[in-house]
Amino acid sequence: MITVVVATRLHDDRLDYLTALHTSLTRQSVPWEAVIALDGADPTRLPGPLAADPRIRTLPIPRPVGAACARNLALNEVRTRYVNWADDDDEFTDDAMAARLSVLESTGVGWCAGWIQDLYPDGSARLWRCPTPPGRHQPGVVMDYWPRPEEVFPLGPTTLLARIGLVRAAPMGGLVQGEDFMSVIGVTSLAPGILLPRPVYRYRKHPGQMTAQRDFDRLEPAAREHAWRYGRSLRAVVRREVVAGG
Repeated sequence: MITVVVATRLHDDRLDYLTALHTSLTRQSVPWEAVIALDGADPTRLPGPLAADPRIRTLPIPRPVGAACARNLALNEVRTRYVNWADDDDEFTDDAMAARLSVLESTGVGWCAGWIQDLYPDGSARLWRCPTPPGRHQPGVVMDYWPRPEEVFPLGPTTLLARIGLVRAAPMGGLVQGEDFMSVIGVTSLAPGILLPRPVYRYRKHPGQMTAQRDFDRLEPAAREHAWRYGRSLRAVVRREVVAGG
């Protein structure tokens, strides 16, 4: 029913985290598989538990292409009805898949998301409630909760479980960072969805995470503005089409 798409370069400091991500998947109560896009990485470095799991499929990419491209290429390998992005250093909560899948199957909406727990090195966790309120949201409404590019992003990208057709219509954007913003804004602009008032994903805080790197802030304002303008433009186009079609 569900494919989890992960891009990784299998760096030394990520291998244990990737194994923990896999462990969190093994605790899910609904069927899943995963496509691991090896972004220029040596396939023999894949941790043993993942290599031995028949639910894990790898996509070797012969040279590093970046997370956005690697994830988009991995979409070609998805063969399930639903898809969920994930980073190689995070985890899912135990009921993440079942809770969102139940909503998608019972309501027919295009996507279902939830809240995030920030996971700290000492093992503690702190709940992050996104600006978008719980409940059902019509196409484009999520953008209402992102009034300016510099504001907090309205919805956790890795909390989104969505129909594969939607994600293929709104994949990762062509950015070196903020590419996941583009996908979330695209998916939520094209179809209605539901946000659950419960954590479904654990976002690991550690010195090696991308957002903690020294040069991250140099491109962040431009990436955010691009994603924000994309969202506003897409929402306007979709709403005009709806009015014209009605």
